[in-house]
Amino acid sequence: MNRMFLIARREYAAYAMTVGFWLSLLAFPLFAVIGGGVSYLVRTGETIPAVAVVEDGAGAAGLATAVQDHLKVENDRRRASSLRAAALAETQTTPDAGTGAADRVREIAETQGFDAGMAELRRVAPMAAAAWREPKTPVTLAPAPAQVVAAAPGKARDDAAKAYLAADKSDRSLSAIVFLTREDGKPAARVWTARTNEDAVDDFVREALKSANRREVFGASGVSPQVIVSSEQFRPHVTAYSPKASTGAEVSFRDRLPQLIGFISGFMLWSLILTGASILLNSVMEEKSNKILEVLLSSASTTEILSGKVLGVALLTLTVSLAWGVLGSGALITVAPKYAAWTGEILLHGGMLGWFAAFMIGGYLMYAVLFAAIGAFCDTPRDAQTLMGPIMMVLVVPLVVMQLALRQPDSPVVQVLSWVPFFTPFLMIARLPSDPPLWEVIGAMAGMFAFALLMVWVSGRAFRAGALSDVKLSWKSFGAAIRGGGN
Repeated sequence: MNRMFLIARREYAAYAMTVGFWLSLLAFPLFAVIGGGVSYLVRTGETIPAVAVVEDGAGAAGLATAVQDHLKVENDRRRASSLRAAALAETQTTPDAGTGAADRVREIAETQGFDAGMAELRRVAPMAAAAWREPKTPVTLAPAPAQVVAAAPGKARDDAAKAYLAADKSDRSLSAIVFLTREDGKPAARVWTARTNEDAVDDFVREALKSANRREVFGASGVSPQVIVSSEQFRPHVTAYSPKASTGAEVSFRDRLPQLIGFISGFMLWSLILTGASILLNSVMEEKSNKILEVLLSSASTTEILSGKVLGVALLTLTVSLAWGVLGSGALITVAPKYAAWTGEILLHGGMLGWFAAFMIGGYLMYAVLFAAIGAFCDTPRDAQTLMGPIMMVLVVPLVVMQLALRQPDSPVVQVLSWVPFFTPFLMIARLPSDPPLWEVIGAMAGMFAFALLMVWVSGRAFRAGALSDVKLSWKSFGAAIRGGGN
């Protein structure tokens, strides 16, 4: 037992005392911040296509105005939605806050105009109003090039547009030229774009012409234009209620936060377990290739070595999880103290932290001993890829299913896969905020620990055989080691 703890201490110190370990520890939160920043830069850095619309022929008269009207309606809708989102972010800072105030901001913006909506936003959420930024427009409309307008309708204009858009970017100001026409009396268009993947222009023109056709059809039936515009702009006021909401009535962001925390917890658990198991794999593989494992075998049994390594890396994983927890808590308390208080309340409610620890222990035990056994057969990283490839493909499954669990935690697919021991720790922690039956949680956990003990026995035999031999890694040799147990 003393030798096991000495090996565990050595394993922990071998990584924890290095600068690289602490840099890699900070990599996850750093990449999370960078990822969010990159995502923001991508959204804000997208260029808005400059588009010219040309009525190609006498039958297309009036379609350019319809496109301009549709762009105005779309921009007004985006501004109203943006005002609502801004109000929602600031007003939902109390557990029982619903969406009423934010919905009123949008309703006022849609019915009374943007200025009235902004005035209401300043009243209910002054900080959000001060930080509000104009949302992006789908496209900007610009005058068509003179050579395109001067060309005869049809093929001549297509040739002129083609020549213009084929020119170097510095010699043109447009991303697309749209020729509005009619086919069988219905609005249609030929969209010429400088790039083949300019889908935003296609989508915008299609929606604009659908709106134009709708107005023409309704207008021909005697419906006034004002009624048509009013019906297109109508947005019903819908409020979500649930008996499980914190107030027993309207659903707030606080009520949706547990599911988000469950998903994040499942992803963190996946990262922590796989990080620890991968460290163990590399450690065993390196020590075998450097003959260090043979030295250890001269003074300790394979059981003591395996147990010590698993324990040492477990402490290392615990260090990583505590560091991530401290960094994440500090950042959340600094940036959003209200959300930090809610998160703490959710994690403590129902013993979620305790469940997290239990699933982490069982999941780590399963994967750690498996990876250690694989490492005992490997001399190089290329050897490990023989078995690691299929295992990593299987491990992608819980990442995909957790996204479904975020929206539908009681989906039959999620429920069934939660009982698969290799997936249990990740999927069950993601489902916990939706209050699954206690018997299901305990049953899945019992199955996970039973399977983990089986993995300890199986992997222990494989580790012993791999550590005591120079057999090349293959599925055949790995299976033979499990069956025979080595020397």
